[in-house]
Amino acid sequence: MPLFLDTATSGPAVEHKASNYLTIGLVNNMPDAAVEATERQFAGLLRAATTNTVVLLKLFSIPELPRGDDMRHELASRYRDIAELWDTPLDGLIVTGTEPRADSLRDEPYWGTMTKVADWARAHTASTIWSCLAAHAVVLHADGIQRRALKQKLFGVFECQLGADHPMTRDFPDPQWTPHSRYNGLPERALTACGYKILTRSAKAGVDTFAKQDGSFFLFFQGHPEYDADTLLREYRRDVARFLAGERADYPAMPLGYFDPGATSVANRFAARALAERRSDLIADFPKNILEAGLKCPWRPAAIGLYQRWAAYLSARKAEWRNANVPRRRTWRDWPLGHPAVGST
Repeated sequence: MPLFLDTATSGPAVEHKASNYLTIGLVNNMPDAAVEATERQFAGLLRAATTNTVVLLKLFSIPELPRGDDMRHELASRYRDIAELWDTPLDGLIVTGTEPRADSLRDEPYWGTMTKVADWARAHTASTIWSCLAAHAVVLHADGIQRRALKQKLFGVFECQLGADHPMTRDFPDPQWTPHSRYNGLPERALTACGYKILTRSAKAGVDTFAKQDGSFFLFFQGHPEYDADTLLREYRRDVARFLAGERADYPAMPLGYFDPGATSVANRFAARALAERRSDLIADFPKNILEAGLKCPWRPAAIGLYQRWAAYLSARKAEWRNANVPRRRTWRDWPLGHPAVGST
């Protein structure tokens, strides 16, 4: 069934009662260059995962995020201000991360608004997905768990194993793969001590997906299952361009587990040339088309499977809540029978 983007920037919120109709909010916090791609990625993943459900996706933005004038104008024409979230009935919510700027999340300009979103989601959604930096912000706000800076950027596609037995990942393939792109990580021991369940983890990347029942069912991703096959390539090219322009001191490491041997050789040859001839206009020769030709997306089936189960959970809670005599329950004990097959459509 179709997914509709609600691009009205204001107006009365309407709650749809049908169990096969979900209203989901997307708080898109990504930097200007990635806003459009992030919106498309999450919309595409939801569309692939909800073949039996109509989805209305409402778009929200946080005004405290650093933006260029052009992007602020674009967001004003298509996104609702976050202040409208408080009076908008949603079945579920997705909150993205953003590029870190401060050493401490509490020093980020959007910290106060992000914590308000977390408190609102806990009380007003059946479930919320927190992606990357947003996940770090919520666990810091809720449980005081501090992210830890990594020695170098964690960047690539990593093999992940299943952790706790949980309806969200039960009968999933083991192992599976997930893209990661981050400078910080959360310690598993601190998470489990505060009641979080580790759903998937990686020997190299650490905690991947985790969850906690905290009023609402909160699902956290340190990785990026929503990424397209070429997303890491585009990010790699951006970092190379920053090096060539003198905006960073070191040449970026290529994403791990991502390029095939032939593409790796091509990337290495360009790196050697960039180090020898460092100048900004050299980015025009970056071999994007060659590197893109062999890319695969091995994480896509598991990503669709996760969002299928998330949508099924939202639909089950919505059907239950239509009966005013049934109290709202946000627990996994009444998970609907018959898990969708991983990646089925």
